[in-house]
Amino acid sequence: MTYSDAPHAPRRPTQLTNFGDTRVDDYFWLRDREDPGVLTYLQAENDFAASALAETEKLRDRVYEEIVARIQETDVSAPVRWGAWWYYTRTFEGRSYPVHCRRPRGDGAFPTSLDEQHEQVLLDENALAEGHAFCSVGVLEVAPSHGLAAVGVDFVGDERHSVSFRSLDGGVAPSETITNVGYSVAWSSDDASLCYVRMDDAWRPFELWRHDLGTNPSTDELLYREDDERFQVSIRRSRDASSLLVHTGSSTSSEVIALDATSPGSLRAVWPRRQGVECSMEHLTAPNGRAWWIAVTNDGALDFKVVAARESETLEFREIVAERSGRRIDGVDAFARHLVVAERLDGCASVRVLPLRDAHDPFGADFEARGFTVASDESPATTVMDQNPEFETSSLRVAQTTLVMPASSVDVDLQRGDRVVRKRRVVRGGYDPAKYVSSRVWVIARDGVEIPVSLVHRRDLLEPSGEPGARPTTPMPMVLYGYGAYEICIEPTFASARLSLLDRGVAYAIAHVRGGGELGRAWYDAGRLERKQTTFLDFVDVANGLVAHGYTDASQLVAMGGSAGGLLMGASMNLAPSTFRAVVAEVPFVDVLNTMLDDSLPLTANEWEEWGDPVHDEEAYFRMKSWSPYDNVPAVIDGAPSTYPDLLVLGSLNDTRVSYWEPAKWVAKIRATSPATNVVLKTDLGAGHGGPSGRYDSWRERALVFAFVLDKLGRGDVPVAS
Repeated sequence: MTYSDAPHAPRRPTQLTNFGDTRVDDYFWLRDREDPGVLTYLQAENDFAASALAETEKLRDRVYEEIVARIQETDVSAPVRWGAWWYYTRTFEGRSYPVHCRRPRGDGAFPTSLDEQHEQVLLDENALAEGHAFCSVGVLEVAPSHGLAAVGVDFVGDERHSVSFRSLDGGVAPSETITNVGYSVAWSSDDASLCYVRMDDAWRPFELWRHDLGTNPSTDELLYREDDERFQVSIRRSRDASSLLVHTGSSTSSEVIALDATSPGSLRAVWPRRQGVECSMEHLTAPNGRAWWIAVTNDGALDFKVVAARESETLEFREIVAERSGRRIDGVDAFARHLVVAERLDGCASVRVLPLRDAHDPFGADFEARGFTVASDESPATTVMDQNPEFETSSLRVAQTTLVMPASSVDVDLQRGDRVVRKRRVVRGGYDPAKYVSSRVWVIARDGVEIPVSLVHRRDLLEPSGEPGARPTTPMPMVLYGYGAYEICIEPTFASARLSLLDRGVAYAIAHVRGGGELGRAWYDAGRLERKQTTFLDFVDVANGLVAHGYTDASQLVAMGGSAGGLLMGASMNLAPSTFRAVVAEVPFVDVLNTMLDDSLPLTANEWEEWGDPVHDEEAYFRMKSWSPYDNVPAVIDGAPSTYPDLLVLGSLNDTRVSYWEPAKWVAKIRATSPATNVVLKTDLGAGHGGPSGRYDSWRERALVFAFVLDKLGRGDVPVAS
């Protein structure tokens, strides 16, 4: 088998005209899922992929065995206290899905062992998945009385859930099933009704409904409908159990509506919609019994602030946590005696605890001064809120991890800040974090801005000092990961599967390019809309900077990204194909212009605020056309026929976020335009955006990707370091 044996999709030219500009799209027909030629072509590509990757099969099997060997397959999560119960999750060797459990709280002390005595199984996802190639539980919501649970399942991968009910106390569960439900549901206080969000034809959560248990879902009451296609609807229950909070938001604006949790029906706007103003809301019953609304907003604060208003007919918000430039506030959680603020600290996720006073004003002038930031043992580190269902609590559960330290569930004393590790993810095989080093490197982009890069590799590859900041003795083979969109932050977190790269001498780096949110809202704004090209230039500049500083070289550098990160891969290759030895693009968003021109597709109208609106804005159309990867596959580079780096592309047939045809069309065009490029396309014909649902299938896909990477870097036969 050679790459010349690769399938070639038939060309069926389609003329597309916008703003007087006509494009000819030879592969537009691949969008028609009903065309039998589509599945024929995808299957042909899958057959070719199997042949093209056959030479890495033994390596793939070794990597898969390594991944599994590091996993504590039979394991249990750190239990979370809620009401009279401890809730937790089990996994079992040989089973693909988790088992959700609980046990009585007893004396309230944290359980030091979790034998199966007195344990109640709430949901065994393995039993649910029997007979299904795909199974994703997107909704598992226990009712306030702890006697019922709402369970929403997707058996296709299209993120539309069927919700049914389970009895947890031995009673008879309602028999009805609600269909076409999104990820968002909330119980009323009396367990008598469930509010849920429904999807429209474009997969946008746009309607809020109330279902009264024991009735036919056809009689459910529509509480709210969002007609603006840019906005999506979600609902959740406030931690103090008083309110159901409906957030409806676009990329740049939001509105918050409240319902009484006791009898959800009438709606009250507590944060009216204003263009360009964002808000997330929490409700607080303070220590003195008074009710407050707490909001995180960018109203007059680029990196957001926290404001509060006493519950009244007319809400007058005042600032209680000030904006700090570059330290974006991501959210706030209200507890009986504390507010907890999630924010960015030195580009990393962190958590700050702020005590409330038992007084007329629970905040006071010294509110921020009384608080503390949850400590971490290393830097760069990631500290985020974990499950915290109880309103009255003396401790806070957070999750902490670094690039070398496995994820830990940590309880933080809310008064003293002391930390107790309740559970650290086990890495089998004698993993020693001291053998690895993580660091933060800064690379100067072409416009003079410093781009942070998180880096991890074996310690013995550094100069004799072996400390962070020391340079490698020789350039290292490296994987460079990037995303850079939606203000999403790619955190420096641990992944045991990554050890199959690190132990073979491959470094792993994350380029925190503009368009993400690592360094605040301005960092995001610098890489979106008319400044989107900056994201791609940053990634290329980071790659070149790591080469210039001796960390790697172009012959040993593999780029990797998925979804919007796949867009980053495509655009970066178009800008500088010789920068990378190979590229992995997973469910890549590469047919950007065509997708943003079709507002019938999932999420398109909502994402005009991210990429631009090429339907109504001529400038946005031509700007997007200039960088959309599919529209810019070059036939000639520097006067010679174009050749891309070796390329592995993964897609999913049932993906509702990046339609299967985006990677398929892109690969077809690359094959036709750049025939010397070695490109492999593998489409999962039974999964959605997140790939396979079972953990073993997911690990096998990761092994396939890593085997491709190691093969391209010439590290497949390198012994794994002990």
